[in-house]
Amino acid sequence: MMPAAPELPDAAFVVHDDADGPCPAVRSGDRFTTADMEIALDQARYGLRIAVSCPSRGLSRIALRWHRRLPGSALYLGDAWERGYGDLQWRHRQPERILPWYWLAHDPQDGSTLGMGVRVRPHAFCSWTVDEDGITLWLDVRSGGSPVLLGERVLDAATVVEIGSAAGESPWQTHRRLCTSLCSDPLPARGPVVGCNNWYYAYGVDFGPAEVQRDAETIVELADGHPVAPYCVVDAGWSPGGVAPGGPWTAGIPGLFDDMAALADGIAQRGARPGIWFRPAALSTVDREERLRAGPRPVPEQPLDLTLDENLAAIGDDVSRLVGWGYELIKHDFSTYDAFGRWGSPTTSEPTEPGWRFADPRVTNAEVLLGLYRTIRASAGGALVLGCNTVGHLAAGLVDVQRTGDDTSGRSWERTRRMGVNTLAFRMAQHGSFFTADADCVPCTPRTPWTMNRRFLDLVARSGTALFVSVDPKARTTETDADLRAALRLALDGGEPGGVEALDWLHTTAPRRWNSAGGIHEYTWSESAGVWPLAV
Repeated sequence: MMPAAPELPDAAFVVHDDADGPCPAVRSGDRFTTADMEIALDQARYGLRIAVSCPSRGLSRIALRWHRRLPGSALYLGDAWERGYGDLQWRHRQPERILPWYWLAHDPQDGSTLGMGVRVRPHAFCSWTVDEDGITLWLDVRSGGSPVLLGERVLDAATVVEIGSAAGESPWQTHRRLCTSLCSDPLPARGPVVGCNNWYYAYGVDFGPAEVQRDAETIVELADGHPVAPYCVVDAGWSPGGVAPGGPWTAGIPGLFDDMAALADGIAQRGARPGIWFRPAALSTVDREERLRAGPRPVPEQPLDLTLDENLAAIGDDVSRLVGWGYELIKHDFSTYDAFGRWGSPTTSEPTEPGWRFADPRVTNAEVLLGLYRTIRASAGGALVLGCNTVGHLAAGLVDVQRTGDDTSGRSWERTRRMGVNTLAFRMAQHGSFFTADADCVPCTPRTPWTMNRRFLDLVARSGTALFVSVDPKARTTETDADLRAALRLALDGGEPGGVEALDWLHTTAPRRWNSAGGIHEYTWSESAGVWPLAV
């Protein structure tokens, strides 16, 4: 079945202020209205377009309701607000469960799968709930933690797509087809994204240019003469201000990283492609308080107001400077946290604390992030852009590579198991459909068991997704080098044709059985004592 615009919703509700609760709207043809606002619906080529007008009052949320019953035996899958946090999974119906961006329902009894979602880059934060009596799409159009003030502007809020499974199609295949229908313009792939990143053994401390150049030599050695050059990414710790600092991004740490252009040139001379990390939406050194946003603030870094033109211009200048130094991959991080003061946990529908606005109250939170991503993309020129702590559904088409899960770990295998395996399984459908997916680094460190990490390494290499390794020189042995060399060459070849598919993902958060062109592969993810019941 081809994706299509769903039928018009049966009801609509409006929330002007969260303290007031929802107000029902009156339907007239393809419109829903109240005394203060209008929702216009258009069953267009790509789906059901939702346009919102609210000239005289602030607006917080809109709810569109379909009175449709789904099978009680169905299992449901949603996406994540930004990264996955090890909790993506199929579950039985849970009416209060928030399903960000899109959802699928699979009925094990007849094998059918149904899905609905909003197309990428909407102007609202969109989520779904499914209960015994119907389906609700929630569109959060707030500015910061307060109602947006649209004035005379008509907000193109979102476009909804519905899809059903074709005969003989697995839920995995339907998931991929849904993602493809939600994004018609991902950035074209520019070859395999493979390389090293020093974060998971250095963690931002005790490294300098000599260690970076050693990493470049290591990754080129392990690539073993492959014609595709790997990346060498300098992660956090090169700039003043602490372990994961904010800007300004004008120079490296004095006396250590004195010449960032020379560092990039040294990486390139060793046969790797230079990459670099930065945190665009916060400052460690504040020049003017007026540049900062209201609302909750991280400490000690201070968040920029991303509705101010001067801040976006400064971020664009920062990106151009990094590219001008010679870096071919720009990894931007922390922007969801810095924009809203919270991580993107899927357990809440609240991206931030209530009661504050950006400097421009006419702009929704989704539009704020879109403005940032577009600025970075436009300023990066020919460099690869990798988004981390970015909202994938908003960044699709604006980043080349997306970190789809929270951090793996060079200190605890359990964190890698929870985060890395989970995001590879449950967001694999976005790879190639939205961007190149990055399930995060495979560590090779003395503190983590290589017997476990090598399994994750093998799976990521077969998948064709981005593969970054974080290799502590103290952990290198003949065995680790052989495993790394084989996996890197496979990843630089593009992985297994067609990637990998989790076969047991309906019943676990960390699938063990995977299919690829090379056959079925089974991985054991638990250590000898089992899965550690530890907070990670």
